[in-house]
Amino acid sequence: MNFTLRTSKYAKEILTQLHASTGITPNILIRYAVALSLRNTTEIVPITKDFTDGLVLNRSTVTGEYDYAFRAMITQAAGCELTDEEFFPAYFNAHLERGIRMLASEYKAAGNYEKFIRNLLS
Repeated sequence: MNFTLRTSKYAKEILTQLHASTGITPNILIRYAVALSLRNTTEIVPITKDFTDGLVLNRSTVTGEYDYAFRAMITQAAGCELTDEEFFPAYFNAHLERGIRMLASEYKAAGNYEKFIRNLLS
């Protein structure tokens, strides 16, 4: 079982920028990003590449007490049963990478922290 998530350099940069702008920690931003990606119903391809220049995070830090919920939502979105190795990091990272772009776009469109949070909650 793999309990380590390695993000892309792009994801690291966006997470760092959003953390500096909002004060929201990267693990929470990752949860938002994955949730945004899950709202998108287009098929996603799991990431099997091992990024070397991004953040390195522990699974329990990223999913926390919601690990089973993330697994259930990602499994349902995949449309088939996933092994633990497929779920994390392959599918989870794919949703993170797609979602981080969506999250960055949401922040840019909102223009400030308050509107950003409001938009995420709606």
